[in-house]
Amino acid sequence: MFRTLLIANRGEIACRVIRTARRLGIRSVAVFSEADAGAQHVALADEAHPIGPARASESYLRIDRILAAAQASGAEAIHPGYGFLSENAGFAEACAGAGIAFVGPPPEAIRAMGSKAESKQLMEAAGVPIVPGYHGEEQAEAHLAHQAARIGFPILIKASAGGGGKGMRPVLRAEEFAAALAGARREAKAAFGDDRVLLERYLQRPRHVEVQVFADRHGNTIHLHTRDCSVQRRHQKVLEEAPAPDLSPALRARLHEAAIAAARAVGYVSAGTVEFIVEGEDAFFMEMNTRLQVEHPVTEMVTGLDLVEWQLRIAAGEALPLPEAPAPHGHSVEVRLYAEDPAADFRPSTGPLRRFALPDPAPDLRIESGVRQGDAITPFYDPMIAKLVAWGGDREAALARLGTALDACRIAGITSNLGFLQRLVAHPAMRAAELDTGFATRFAAELQPPRRPAPVLALAAAALEALLPATGTVADPWDRRDGWRLQGQGSQLLLLADGEAQHRLRLSHAASGWRMAVEGAEVTLAGQRQDGALHLVLDGVVHRIPVLRDGEAIQVMLPEGGWTLRLLDPYAPPGGEVAGQGRLAAPIPGRVVQVLVKEGESVSRGQVLAVLEAMKTELRITAPADGVVAHIGCAAGDTVEEGTEIVTLAGA
Repeated sequence: MFRTLLIANRGEIACRVIRTARRLGIRSVAVFSEADAGAQHVALADEAHPIGPARASESYLRIDRILAAAQASGAEAIHPGYGFLSENAGFAEACAGAGIAFVGPPPEAIRAMGSKAESKQLMEAAGVPIVPGYHGEEQAEAHLAHQAARIGFPILIKASAGGGGKGMRPVLRAEEFAAALAGARREAKAAFGDDRVLLERYLQRPRHVEVQVFADRHGNTIHLHTRDCSVQRRHQKVLEEAPAPDLSPALRARLHEAAIAAARAVGYVSAGTVEFIVEGEDAFFMEMNTRLQVEHPVTEMVTGLDLVEWQLRIAAGEALPLPEAPAPHGHSVEVRLYAEDPAADFRPSTGPLRRFALPDPAPDLRIESGVRQGDAITPFYDPMIAKLVAWGGDREAALARLGTALDACRIAGITSNLGFLQRLVAHPAMRAAELDTGFATRFAAELQPPRRPAPVLALAAAALEALLPATGTVADPWDRRDGWRLQGQGSQLLLLADGEAQHRLRLSHAASGWRMAVEGAEVTLAGQRQDGALHLVLDGVVHRIPVLRDGEAIQVMLPEGGWTLRLLDPYAPPGGEVAGQGRLAAPIPGRVVQVLVKEGESVSRGQVLAVLEAMKTELRITAPADGVVAHIGCAAGDTVEEGTEIVTLAGA
């Protein structure tokens, strides 16, 4: 076994590998960018080396700097984690050239499976079923359009060189093909440096089922059962579970056999994931990820194995620890907690994690996170902040455990998908395993319901949080919040913004608290902060309500949902924001990919004006109304900060 291991990654996977290395008595070495100098994986490692600026292209993707850190630390092996260089054949070759073991497959296998087109051809030759499509080298637009017509619409355009939903576009009709192809090529070029695409028949209700495989250098290859990863947004996974539910024994056996055949066809070594599209009893090879997957913990939970340890042992030349997969025990479900706004098409969110509390780990609950309270979510990396992995004796028990864990999460400072995940796990169709890759879209109305007005209980909790002193004592008479006046009792006006709506609350002091006039009614409230929550007495009824305060924003969490209310100045003149309505700014820091309009051009509501890339996501800046482009504040290729003008419209 190795004595020193360098982890060429960041976040929760780096933390996970470091913990496994420590258990095995291996000294761990971390690398970090300037943005990650205070990160959790740096604090956990035995040694940590800086490798450059925040941008991944100048740090985590710099092979020369990572190898220099490995050589300076005496590392005998490098674990690439997932993402960044984990599927880079050149990196695996560079490690071998430097005399350092690469914890992963051989470069030839990475190359073979890294090209979707080449991998499809290899799989077809190996007898692994593939989706009907076009995987050729000819990339002229007219030829691709002809092939699309031959396959028959709907089709799916996919980047040949990548994954993670980048460069992927479903096309339902022939007239949409040219625009979709241009968008897929642009995104593929930006993400992978390669704009080649392939075409496949677009299945209507497919499931995304994958098989975990492992192989060693002694000719042994086994599977470790199935996972279902059908629930996705932006073609990226949100919920995964093992084993995949509702597969017939015959289909499950065919998937296992096909996955092993796929691995053997490329001389595979180490951990890999063979992904399939499944519809009914039909299964087609989709791609092979030549690395550990984000969702590997669900496999570990049902097999009792440490897959990182297996990777290290195989990289050290050992044989597979087991001759075949142990039978799965129970069921496991994982969700990915992201810093993103589901209501804004899952747009990434940046900022400090002012409050970040997750439930305690337990034998039936695993928590994996690379961030801590106070850390910043930056625009430079993937916005995933944690994974919650639950186990149960059966699928129903696992989902129930996961729901309880999600209810215990507390997040403030950034927008997250927590509420979306809570509704997802509790949804009747999820409980019934009615799974396919369109699940999140099909049930969007229930998973992302329209904003409900804040109930009186939420308004009262926000008002009480605003009225209570920041500390337990009042040091100055001007800090008193009880409405005391020298010549009689006074009242206080609070203005709370609830999305677009505003609520004016008039509060006056009463013998045991406050009287609050709100929307034509009057209620009484009192209470105090206790045990991390508000103990609120509303009209005599006691409520324990988690409330998080972040500046002027007050987040109130009730059993039926959460509301973020913002304190406004009740005496400010109305209409102060009208002047800026036509100015469209960058919602988060990123890089301008395209500006699609010119000054003086007339545009219509919903028209795409510019495309911004940030946090592995392409964001479209659209016109909120008909208007004329008055000014363009950036150009393609510019790096912009949050709030930077992109386009300003007149008449919008």
